[in-house]
Amino acid sequence: MTKSPTYTPPKVWKWDTESGGRFAAINRPVAGATHEKELPVGDHSLQLYSLATPNGVKVTILLEELLALGKTEAEYDAYLINISEGNQFGSDFVAANPNSKIPALVDHSTNPPTRIFESGSILVYLAEKFDAFLPKEAAARAECFSWLFWQMGSTPYLGGGFGHFYAYAPEKFEYPINRFAMEVKRQLDVLDRNLAERKYLGGDDFTIADMATYPWYGGLVLENLYDSEVFLETKSYENVVRWATEIRERPAVQRGRRVNRAWGDEELRVPERHSASDLD
Repeated sequence: MTKSPTYTPPKVWKWDTESGGRFAAINRPVAGATHEKELPVGDHSLQLYSLATPNGVKVTILLEELLALGKTEAEYDAYLINISEGNQFGSDFVAANPNSKIPALVDHSTNPPTRIFESGSILVYLAEKFDAFLPKEAAARAECFSWLFWQMGSTPYLGGGFGHFYAYAPEKFEYPINRFAMEVKRQLDVLDRNLAERKYLGGDDFTIADMATYPWYGGLVLENLYDSEVFLETKSYENVVRWATEIRERPAVQRGRRVNRAWGDEELRVPERHSASDLD
């Protein structure tokens, strides 16, 4: 391993310069709003404020899957939150999500309206509210939750760890890239071994655990997330590829992936969504 220049941490860390490469301008060591900004509110009870990153796509996939089941009360308005422009630090958004991360959901069917933040929490809230994609039987429910929380705990090593140091950091260093590449490959192996014996993560049924995990790890094996396909040999995880391909072919998943998308092919961009016709 090539040795990097030795860094000696100061006794007390001080924030005196932006750091973080591509996302340096939105990284800061304090929370809270930076400016006053109202959030728009549409006609439906469910108001989503998000962006079509993997964490945002989890929620729009579930909403579109619920609508495909005929759950008409799952109709929603989806507004774009452009994190590169700091929209997540507006006062109303911070009120909806004090963590200033997408996605945030506000349910206006309750009085007062209910805020839900963190993507996994939103999935559980909607699955319970509409009685779908979350098993009722105790063992199956526990298995679903285990994989859901596996994703929530594992993905920071993929995105903030490997993705940051491999794709976004202003300089590339061997140690962190190797460290996080090893962990991501271990995670892919966990998934691959499980999916060798099951159609979906929890068994025969498509659940919120699959919806949470697919945008990240499906993106890794099918969409060349972080331009890392060759580096990580992602195509070699055949069971993950099979699982992700089957999920990608679901019509509701295809619709969900387009919502709050503001980049890529023009026909795939739906920055805001207020009715099913917006996806025609």
